[in-house]
Amino acid sequence: MKNISLFLCVFFISSLSLMAQTADKDFVPSGAPIFKVFWNYSQDFTPNAVKKSAFALDRAYLGYKYDFSDKIAAKVIFDVGNNTAGSAYTAFLKIAQLDWKVATGVKLSMGMIGLKQFNDQEDFWGYRYIYRVSDDLDGIGSSADLGVNAEFTLTKNLKWNVLVVNGEGFRNIQDTNGNQRIGSSLVYTPIKGLITKVYFDTQSATGSKAVATMALFAGYNTGKFRFGAEYNQLLNGTSFAVPAVDHELRVVSFYSTYVINKKIEIFGRFDHEKSNMLSGATTVWNAAKDGNLMITGFQYAPSKGLKLALDYQGYNFEQSGVPSQSKVFINAEFNL
Repeated sequence: MKNISLFLCVFFISSLSLMAQTADKDFVPSGAPIFKVFWNYSQDFTPNAVKKSAFALDRAYLGYKYDFSDKIAAKVIFDVGNNTAGSAYTAFLKIAQLDWKVATGVKLSMGMIGLKQFNDQEDFWGYRYIYRVSDDLDGIGSSADLGVNAEFTLTKNLKWNVLVVNGEGFRNIQDTNGNQRIGSSLVYTPIKGLITKVYFDTQSATGSKAVATMALFAGYNTGKFRFGAEYNQLLNGTSFAVPAVDHELRVVSFYSTYVINKKIEIFGRFDHEKSNMLSGATTVWNAAKDGNLMITGFQYAPSKGLKLALDYQGYNFEQSGVPSQSKVFINAEFNL
Protein backbone atom coordinates (compact mmCIF):
# COMPACT_ATOMS: atom_id res chain seq x y z
CA MET A 1 0.00 0.00 0.00
CA LYS A 2 2.97 2.35 0.61
CA ASN A 3 4.08 1.87 -3.00
CA ILE A 4 0.56 2.74 -4.19
CA SER A 5 0.51 5.90 -2.04
CA LEU A 6 3.92 6.96 -3.38
CA PHE A 7 2.72 6.43 -6.96
CA LEU A 8 -0.38 8.54 -6.32
CA CYS A 9 1.67 11.38 -4.80
CA VAL A 10 4.08 11.44 -7.76
CA PHE A 11 1.12 11.28 -10.15
CA PHE A 12 -0.59 14.16 -8.31
CA ILE A 13 2.47 16.44 -8.42
CA SER A 14 3.11 15.65 -12.10
CA SER A 15 -0.54 16.38 -12.86
CA LEU A 16 -0.34 19.85 -11.31
CA SER A 17 2.74 20.66 -13.36
CA LEU A 18 1.20 19.50 -16.64
CA MET A 19 -2.06 21.37 -16.06
CA ALA A 20 -0.26 24.58 -15.20
CA GLN A 21 1.55 24.38 -18.51
CA THR A 22 -1.43 23.49 -20.70
CA ALA A 23 -4.41 25.43 -19.23
CA ASP A 24 -6.45 27.42 -21.75
CA LYS A 25 -6.13 31.11 -20.83
CA ASP A 26 -9.19 32.00 -22.93
CA PHE A 27 -11.50 29.60 -21.10
CA VAL A 28 -14.49 31.19 -19.34
CA PRO A 29 -15.35 29.42 -16.04
CA SER A 30 -18.99 28.32 -15.73
CA GLY A 31 -21.26 26.35 -13.45
CA ALA A 32 -24.73 24.81 -13.26
CA PRO A 33 -27.04 23.40 -10.56
CA ILE A 34 -27.85 19.68 -10.35
CA PHE A 35 -31.43 18.71 -9.47
CA LYS A 36 -33.06 15.32 -10.01
CA VAL A 37 -36.04 13.69 -8.28
CA PHE A 38 -37.49 10.14 -8.46
CA TRP A 39 -41.18 9.77 -7.57
CA ASN A 40 -43.61 6.85 -7.91
CA TYR A 41 -47.02 5.45 -7.13
CA SER A 42 -47.37 1.67 -6.71
CA GLN A 43 -50.21 -0.84 -6.53
CA ASP A 44 -49.35 -4.22 -5.01
CA PHE A 45 -51.32 -7.20 -6.37
CA THR A 46 -49.47 -9.78 -4.26
CA PRO A 47 -51.93 -12.00 -2.33
CA ASN A 48 -52.18 -10.96 1.32
CA ALA A 49 -50.05 -7.85 0.78
CA VAL A 50 -50.31 -5.51 3.79
CA LYS A 51 -49.63 -2.24 1.94
CA LYS A 52 -51.70 -2.38 -1.23
CA SER A 53 -50.77 1.04 -2.61
CA ALA A 54 -48.55 3.98 -1.81
CA PHE A 55 -47.00 7.18 -3.09
CA ALA A 56 -43.24 7.43 -2.64
CA LEU A 57 -40.47 9.92 -3.25
CA ASP A 58 -37.52 7.56 -3.36
CA ARG A 59 -34.66 9.90 -4.12
CA ALA A 60 -33.57 13.47 -4.77
CA TYR A 61 -30.15 14.53 -6.01
CA LEU A 62 -29.12 18.12 -5.25
CA GLY A 63 -25.80 19.67 -6.15
CA TYR A 64 -23.66 21.93 -8.28
CA LYS A 65 -20.98 21.45 -10.94
CA TYR A 66 -18.35 23.97 -11.99
CA ASP A 67 -15.69 24.10 -14.71
CA PHE A 68 -12.70 26.08 -13.45
CA SER A 69 -10.82 25.68 -16.74
CA ASP A 70 -10.71 23.39 -19.76
CA LYS A 71 -8.62 21.02 -17.60
CA ILE A 72 -10.18 21.24 -14.14
CA ALA A 73 -13.80 20.68 -13.06
CA ALA A 74 -15.59 19.84 -9.82
CA LYS A 75 -19.03 18.78 -8.64
CA VAL A 76 -20.81 18.24 -5.34
CA ILE A 77 -23.99 16.14 -5.11
CA PHE A 78 -26.13 15.27 -2.09
CA ASP A 79 -28.25 12.10 -2.20
CA VAL A 80 -31.48 12.56 -0.25
CA GLY A 81 -33.37 9.31 0.36
CA ASN A 82 -35.50 7.47 2.89
CA ASN A 83 -33.85 5.32 5.56
CA THR A 84 -34.50 3.38 8.75
CA ALA A 85 -32.49 5.66 11.03
CA GLY A 86 -35.43 7.53 12.53
CA SER A 87 -36.27 10.15 9.91
CA ALA A 88 -38.15 10.02 6.63
CA TYR A 89 -35.21 11.37 4.60
CA THR A 90 -31.50 11.77 5.17
CA ALA A 91 -29.00 13.66 3.00
CA PHE A 92 -25.73 11.88 2.25
CA LEU A 93 -22.76 13.52 0.57
CA LYS A 94 -22.61 11.26 -2.48
CA ILE A 95 -20.19 13.12 -4.74
CA ALA A 96 -17.49 15.68 -3.89
CA GLN A 97 -15.28 15.14 -6.89
CA LEU A 98 -12.45 17.00 -8.59
CA ASP A 99 -11.62 16.01 -12.19
CA TRP A 100 -8.29 16.99 -13.75
CA LYS A 101 -7.35 16.33 -17.36
CA VAL A 102 -3.67 15.98 -16.60
CA ALA A 103 -2.56 15.12 -20.15
CA THR A 104 -4.01 14.04 -23.45
CA GLY A 105 -6.06 10.92 -22.75
CA VAL A 106 -5.45 10.99 -18.97
CA LYS A 107 -7.96 12.15 -16.35
CA LEU A 108 -7.54 12.00 -12.57
CA SER A 109 -10.59 12.07 -10.27
CA MET A 110 -10.30 12.42 -6.49
CA GLY A 111 -12.48 12.95 -3.45
CA MET A 112 -15.87 11.28 -3.02
CA ILE A 113 -15.97 10.01 -6.59
CA GLY A 114 -18.41 8.18 -8.82
CA LEU A 115 -17.21 4.60 -9.31
CA LYS A 116 -16.85 2.58 -12.51
CA GLN A 117 -18.35 -0.80 -11.59
CA PHE A 118 -21.81 -0.25 -13.04
CA ASN A 119 -21.90 3.33 -14.36
CA ASP A 120 -21.91 2.22 -18.02
CA GLN A 121 -24.57 -0.42 -17.33
CA GLU A 122 -26.76 2.14 -15.57
CA ASP A 123 -26.46 4.60 -18.47
CA PHE A 124 -27.28 1.88 -20.98
CA TRP A 125 -30.27 0.53 -18.99
CA GLY A 126 -31.53 4.11 -18.92
CA TYR A 127 -34.27 3.74 -16.29
CA ARG A 128 -32.54 4.31 -12.96
CA TYR A 129 -35.65 6.14 -11.69
CA ILE A 130 -37.65 2.92 -12.19
CA TYR A 131 -35.18 0.33 -10.95
CA ARG A 132 -31.50 0.09 -10.06
CA VAL A 133 -29.08 -2.11 -12.01
CA SER A 134 -28.28 -5.48 -10.46
CA ASP A 135 -24.85 -4.58 -9.01
CA ASP A 136 -26.37 -1.68 -7.11
CA LEU A 137 -29.57 -3.50 -6.18
CA ASP A 138 -27.90 -6.62 -4.76
CA GLY A 139 -25.09 -4.92 -2.86
CA ILE A 140 -22.35 -6.16 -5.17
CA GLY A 141 -20.96 -2.66 -5.58
CA SER A 142 -21.37 1.00 -4.65
CA SER A 143 -22.01 3.93 -6.97
CA ALA A 144 -19.56 6.22 -5.12
CA ASP A 145 -16.72 6.05 -2.61
CA LEU A 146 -13.87 8.08 -1.17
CA GLY A 147 -10.63 7.70 -3.11
CA VAL A 148 -8.86 8.23 -6.42
CA ASN A 149 -9.53 7.06 -9.99
CA ALA A 150 -7.20 7.39 -12.98
CA GLU A 151 -8.78 7.10 -16.43
CA PHE A 152 -6.65 6.43 -19.50
CA THR A 153 -7.98 6.70 -23.03
CA LEU A 154 -5.61 4.20 -24.65
CA THR A 155 -7.14 4.40 -28.12
CA LYS A 156 -10.29 5.86 -29.66
CA ASN A 157 -12.09 2.61 -28.78
CA LEU A 158 -10.41 1.52 -25.54
CA LYS A 159 -10.58 3.12 -22.09
CA TRP A 160 -8.86 1.85 -18.92
CA ASN A 161 -9.68 2.86 -15.32
CA VAL A 162 -7.64 2.16 -12.18
CA LEU A 163 -9.04 3.06 -8.76
CA VAL A 164 -8.13 2.97 -5.07
CA VAL A 165 -10.99 3.72 -2.64
CA ASN A 166 -11.92 3.10 0.99
CA GLY A 167 -14.30 0.31 -0.04
CA GLU A 168 -17.30 0.99 2.22
CA GLY A 169 -19.31 3.21 -0.12
CA PHE A 170 -20.49 6.80 0.36
CA ARG A 171 -22.83 6.09 3.30
CA ASN A 172 -20.17 4.63 5.62
CA ILE A 173 -16.79 5.67 6.97
CA GLN A 174 -13.77 3.45 6.35
CA ASP A 175 -13.34 0.41 8.58
CA THR A 176 -10.91 0.65 11.50
CA ASN A 177 -8.39 -1.62 9.77
CA GLY A 178 -7.87 0.69 6.80
CA ASN A 179 -8.25 -2.00 4.16
CA GLN A 180 -8.75 -0.24 0.84
CA ARG A 181 -10.41 -1.51 -2.33
CA ILE A 182 -8.33 -1.70 -5.50
CA GLY A 183 -10.07 -2.13 -8.85
CA SER A 184 -9.78 -1.75 -12.59
CA SER A 185 -12.01 -1.71 -15.66
CA LEU A 186 -11.62 -1.90 -19.43
CA VAL A 187 -14.30 -0.44 -21.71
CA TYR A 188 -14.05 -1.36 -25.39
CA THR A 189 -16.28 0.02 -28.16
CA PRO A 190 -15.16 -1.90 -31.28
CA ILE A 191 -17.90 -0.57 -33.59
CA LYS A 192 -20.54 2.14 -33.50
CA GLY A 193 -23.33 1.23 -31.07
CA LEU A 194 -21.48 -1.66 -29.36
CA ILE A 195 -19.98 -1.35 -25.88
CA THR A 196 -18.21 -4.08 -23.87
CA LYS A 197 -16.80 -3.90 -20.37
CA VAL A 198 -14.77 -5.93 -17.88
CA TYR A 199 -14.48 -4.85 -14.24
CA PHE A 200 -12.74 -6.42 -11.21
CA ASP A 201 -11.92 -5.25 -7.69
CA THR A 202 -10.72 -6.73 -4.42
CA GLN A 203 -10.41 -5.63 -0.80
CA SER A 204 -8.51 -7.31 2.01
CA ALA A 205 -10.56 -8.25 5.06
CA THR A 206 -9.19 -8.68 8.57
CA GLY A 207 -10.04 -12.16 9.85
CA SER A 208 -11.60 -13.22 6.54
CA LYS A 209 -10.77 -13.88 2.92
CA ALA A 210 -10.52 -10.89 0.62
CA VAL A 211 -13.85 -9.68 -0.79
CA ALA A 212 -13.85 -9.57 -4.58
CA THR A 213 -16.38 -8.50 -7.22
CA MET A 214 -16.48 -8.91 -10.98
CA ALA A 215 -18.72 -7.44 -13.69
CA LEU A 216 -19.01 -8.32 -17.38
CA PHE A 217 -21.19 -6.23 -19.67
CA ALA A 218 -22.09 -5.93 -23.35
CA GLY A 219 -24.62 -3.65 -24.96
CA TYR A 220 -25.68 -2.85 -28.50
CA ASN A 221 -27.63 0.26 -29.51
CA THR A 222 -28.98 0.84 -33.03
CA GLY A 223 -30.81 4.04 -32.12
CA LYS A 224 -34.25 2.41 -32.47
CA PHE A 225 -33.36 -0.67 -30.42
CA ARG A 226 -30.90 -1.44 -27.66
CA PHE A 227 -30.06 -4.69 -25.85
CA GLY A 228 -27.79 -5.18 -22.83
CA ALA A 229 -26.54 -8.23 -20.94
CA GLU A 230 -24.43 -8.41 -17.81
CA TYR A 231 -22.95 -10.95 -15.42
CA ASN A 232 -22.03 -9.94 -11.86
CA GLN A 233 -20.31 -11.93 -9.13
CA LEU A 234 -19.52 -11.33 -5.46
CA LEU A 235 -16.99 -13.55 -3.65
CA ASN A 236 -16.43 -13.90 0.12
CA GLY A 237 -19.08 -11.40 1.15
CA THR A 238 -22.78 -10.88 1.72
CA SER A 239 -22.25 -7.43 0.13
CA PHE A 240 -19.27 -5.50 -1.16
CA ALA A 241 -18.69 -4.06 2.35
CA VAL A 242 -19.50 -7.14 4.49
CA PRO A 243 -16.90 -9.94 4.36
CA ALA A 244 -18.18 -13.51 4.73
CA VAL A 245 -15.94 -16.49 3.99
CA ASP A 246 -16.96 -18.64 1.00
CA HIS A 247 -20.22 -16.73 0.39
CA GLU A 248 -20.86 -16.25 -3.31
CA LEU A 249 -23.55 -14.39 -5.21
CA ARG A 250 -24.10 -14.42 -8.97
CA VAL A 251 -26.55 -12.27 -10.93
CA VAL A 252 -27.28 -12.22 -14.65
CA SER A 253 -29.34 -9.43 -16.14
CA PHE A 254 -30.82 -8.82 -19.60
CA TYR A 255 -32.64 -5.67 -20.71
CA SER A 256 -33.88 -4.18 -23.95
CA THR A 257 -35.63 -1.06 -25.24
CA TYR A 258 -37.49 -0.26 -28.44
CA VAL A 259 -37.80 3.45 -29.29
CA ILE A 260 -41.14 4.18 -30.96
CA ASN A 261 -40.45 7.89 -31.35
CA LYS A 262 -38.67 10.72 -29.53
CA LYS A 263 -41.19 10.62 -26.68
CA ILE A 264 -42.22 6.95 -26.30
CA GLU A 265 -40.15 3.84 -25.51
CA ILE A 266 -41.04 0.25 -24.62
CA PHE A 267 -38.66 -1.63 -22.31
CA GLY A 268 -38.20 -4.97 -20.57
CA ARG A 269 -35.76 -6.59 -18.17
CA PHE A 270 -35.02 -9.98 -16.62
CA ASP A 271 -32.65 -10.67 -13.67
CA HIS A 272 -31.70 -14.01 -12.14
CA GLU A 273 -29.99 -14.03 -8.74
CA LYS A 274 -28.35 -17.11 -7.20
CA SER A 275 -26.24 -17.68 -4.07
CA ASN A 276 -24.23 -20.75 -3.05
CA MET A 277 -24.85 -23.34 -0.35
CA LEU A 278 -22.34 -23.28 2.49
CA SER A 279 -20.81 -26.41 3.98
CA GLY A 280 -23.25 -28.08 6.39
CA ALA A 281 -26.21 -25.92 5.32
CA THR A 282 -29.48 -27.20 3.88
CA THR A 283 -30.36 -24.08 1.87
CA VAL A 284 -28.37 -21.40 0.06
CA TRP A 285 -27.34 -18.49 2.27
CA ASN A 286 -29.38 -15.88 0.36
CA ALA A 287 -32.46 -18.07 -0.09
CA ALA A 288 -34.95 -15.34 0.87
CA LYS A 289 -33.82 -13.17 -2.08
CA ASP A 290 -32.67 -15.67 -4.73
CA GLY A 291 -34.93 -15.84 -7.75
CA ASN A 292 -36.10 -13.91 -10.79
CA LEU A 293 -37.05 -10.30 -11.42
CA MET A 294 -39.16 -9.29 -14.43
CA ILE A 295 -39.90 -5.70 -15.48
CA THR A 296 -41.83 -4.47 -18.49
CA GLY A 297 -43.43 -1.16 -19.36
CA PHE A 298 -43.28 1.99 -21.44
CA GLN A 299 -41.85 5.44 -20.94
CA TYR A 300 -43.30 8.76 -22.06
CA ALA A 301 -41.08 11.87 -22.11
CA PRO A 302 -43.37 14.85 -22.85
CA SER A 303 -40.61 17.45 -22.50
CA LYS A 304 -36.94 17.84 -21.69
CA GLY A 305 -36.29 17.09 -18.01
CA LEU A 306 -39.42 14.98 -17.46
CA LYS A 307 -39.90 11.22 -17.83
CA LEU A 308 -43.01 9.21 -16.95
CA ALA A 309 -43.38 5.42 -16.99
CA LEU A 310 -46.07 2.82 -16.45
CA ASP A 311 -44.48 -0.52 -15.62
CA TYR A 312 -45.01 -3.98 -14.13
CA GLN A 313 -42.51 -5.50 -11.69
CA GLY A 314 -42.72 -9.20 -10.81
CA TYR A 315 -40.62 -11.19 -8.34
CA ASN A 316 -40.47 -14.96 -8.36
CA PHE A 317 -38.44 -16.36 -5.45
CA GLU A 318 -36.76 -19.79 -5.47
CA GLN A 319 -37.26 -20.56 -1.79
CA SER A 320 -40.32 -22.66 -1.08
CA GLY A 321 -42.93 -20.75 0.90
CA VAL A 322 -41.84 -17.27 -0.22
CA PRO A 323 -44.77 -15.93 -2.27
CA SER A 324 -44.23 -14.32 -5.66
CA GLN A 325 -44.84 -10.58 -5.87
CA SER A 326 -46.66 -8.56 -8.53
CA LYS A 327 -46.65 -4.76 -8.56
CA VAL A 328 -47.65 -2.02 -10.99
CA PHE A 329 -45.91 1.35 -10.84
CA ILE A 330 -46.28 4.84 -12.18
CA ASN A 331 -42.76 6.31 -12.06
CA ALA A 332 -41.54 9.83 -12.70
CA GLU A 333 -38.18 11.56 -13.01
CA PHE A 334 -37.83 15.32 -13.26
CA ASN A 335 -34.54 17.16 -13.44
CA LEU A 336 -32.70 20.25 -14.57
